[in-house]
Amino acid sequence: MSLTPPKNITDGLNKKQKEAVITTEGPLLIMAGAGSGKTRVLTHRIAYLIHEKQVNPWNILAITFTNKAASEMKIRVNNLVEAGGEDVWVSTFHSMCVRILRREIDRIGYNSQFTIAGSSEQNTLMKRVLKKLNLDTKKFPPRAILSEVSNAKNELISEKDYEQNASNYWQKTVAKCYNEYQKELRVSETVDFDDLIMLTVRLFEEHADVLSFYQNKFQYIHVDEYQDTNHAQYRLVNLLGQRFGNVCVVGDADQSIYGWRGADMQNILDFEKDYPKAKTILLEQNYRSTKNILQAANTVIQNNINRKDKKLWTDNTHGEKISVYFASDEYAETNYVADQIERLIRENPSMSYNDFAILYRTNAMSRVMEETLIKRNLPFQMVGGTGYYERKEILDLMAYLTLIVNPADNLSFRRIVNEPKRGIGNATIDKLAEIAETNGISLYEAALHAQNTNLSKRAANNLEEFALMIRDFRKMTEFVTITDLVESVLDKTGYLDLLKRENTLEAETRVENLEEFYSVTQTFDQSDSEDKSLLAFLTDLSLIAPTDDIEEESSEITLMTLHSAKGLEFPVVFIIGVEKNIFPLIRQDSTEDDLEEERRLAYVGITRAEEKLFLINASSRLLYGRRQYNPTSPFIEELDEVVIEIERKEGLPTYMTGDYSGSFKRQTTLTPTQKKKNYATKSSVTSKRKQSAGSGAETYDWSIGDKASHKKWGIGTVVQIKGEKEDLQLDIAFPNEGIKHLLASFAPIEKVSDNE
Repeated sequence: MSLTPPKNITDGLNKKQKEAVITTEGPLLIMAGAGSGKTRVLTHRIAYLIHEKQVNPWNILAITFTNKAASEMKIRVNNLVEAGGEDVWVSTFHSMCVRILRREIDRIGYNSQFTIAGSSEQNTLMKRVLKKLNLDTKKFPPRAILSEVSNAKNELISEKDYEQNASNYWQKTVAKCYNEYQKELRVSETVDFDDLIMLTVRLFEEHADVLSFYQNKFQYIHVDEYQDTNHAQYRLVNLLGQRFGNVCVVGDADQSIYGWRGADMQNILDFEKDYPKAKTILLEQNYRSTKNILQAANTVIQNNINRKDKKLWTDNTHGEKISVYFASDEYAETNYVADQIERLIRENPSMSYNDFAILYRTNAMSRVMEETLIKRNLPFQMVGGTGYYERKEILDLMAYLTLIVNPADNLSFRRIVNEPKRGIGNATIDKLAEIAETNGISLYEAALHAQNTNLSKRAANNLEEFALMIRDFRKMTEFVTITDLVESVLDKTGYLDLLKRENTLEAETRVENLEEFYSVTQTFDQSDSEDKSLLAFLTDLSLIAPTDDIEEESSEITLMTLHSAKGLEFPVVFIIGVEKNIFPLIRQDSTEDDLEEERRLAYVGITRAEEKLFLINASSRLLYGRRQYNPTSPFIEELDEVVIEIERKEGLPTYMTGDYSGSFKRQTTLTPTQKKKNYATKSSVTSKRKQSAGSGAETYDWSIGDKASHKKWGIGTVVQIKGEKEDLQLDIAFPNEGIKHLLASFAPIEKVSDNE
């Protein structure tokens, strides 16, 4: 139920927030720093359009990146307007595209009952594609191929276009896999997550009347976290906004941390070029963190060159200084974290374990931390581990439900045709697949008529019995709830009974997980949703993101990667492993852009803290099976000494002498020239110089067409050059690796003369 709106929607907003809310016409870029109240601005802007501008709620679109953010936005909008809030389209990119495609996808030849393949199904399918193409999964890992395919789709490159442009062995191999992968998805009337956006763009580009309908519908468009959009998402927003031009994007270039998965920060940096009449408003007042934490964030991020200048400030107190702790090894590191949590809980009775977050650069770093917390009997929850919906028994149950709603889904058929065991082996399924392909039918249809094939009588009976059971379930969907259907599936398949008879601890856990699924179905059955179909239920589940499952009210310490922490906040934050080669994560082919993204990740991590921040460094660390001795992260060196306190000097690495605090940066305001100089001298990548063989000169003398020898990738050709001197970046095409982006001053390359 909506609350009565305030007399003025803009009451309680600061000057810049109010300006963003009442600027309703034309393109608008809201560059919102961390903790600056961007969600508040977005929801008040939508409410202002409805309440003050009398805009129809159904003509307003708001796109977010997570279901959690969308849900929060819907609730806030409903609380701000008397009526109509529920008619605003607030959804993620994927949810919006599903909604459009369910209605329109038949225009491009797809069935509106299509199902959505999750990461597990995608991986299984790609493994089968590699097997079919006789490719070694060690040389061509399925997930690496899928990543390349995903990148192509994010760039709106179809399998045919990719194949035409493939220029080396790797790309040509990916092209074959991409083709087969899409064929399998198409036959199964299934799409993956990247297809959802790619197909919607295709729909709009091929059918002007459909695009016109949605352009007229969405007269006011809002996009949250615009810095995280990829090319396909950018194109989608651009198409929708062409008629009215009322495109409002909110984001922060300094929090762009998903370049590795296709996000293009230039989308937000180039917004004013894309929309010449755009107005830009900076939200710089932070309501989350203390002055010391913000000063630390500002002094680190100002070392990046590719950014739109802004500086966070706050009316909050200075707060405690940032604790920098140098541990002797990974166990001293994790014990220090546990000690501090126990101390703070003991000294502050009002605090609970969910006030603490422990962040790290890669999931592998969580192992020792988990062990320590378990030994110390400290409760914690992991974000990014094996989620509930990724467990085998849940994936099996979902496959049953998916096959019931979409019998053409060969991926789901293969997963559960012999789960639990029915005497249907791989050889039988392969023969059935040949029959299905020859006749142009699905595996399910072929199984229904298995008696009319050359399969053995036993195999044919088993297949037909399975198919008839699925057919019966399909009939049930017309008159039973989802809960009743799930209960029937678990009963008639014998899946639950088999687990109960195993009588092991693992089986008992799996039974509990399946029984917990009833909570999911009952919530759906009892919801206010108009569409109570099985397809709607499965669509909702397929769009759940890992961070949607975080239990904010549970009294547990949160462990997660820095990437997963984006958008969250905690009173106390520990960032462990703040060491060069770990954070920033530096590889041989790392470039200046890579380091800048790592620094943005540090900025995100720092600004998750509300009251207290700990940065922990271990001088010795066993990771990936080898003992490492990593130097201190440049992100610690870039901190202002006035905001930090060294918790420990004993056991520091031998290269640290004297007063360590003297190496912290004292200058807090840099000119653009000083920034560039500081970047070149202090960054862990650009500070290293390569010498030309025998010349004694720095290797900055490169031209397009030069040959370069790389220790690992062999000889390649320079195809593009950017920057100069220590910032010189080379794009080098290697025959078997494709184009690599390398920093000349750091990469292990040497120029090859023509006579070599």
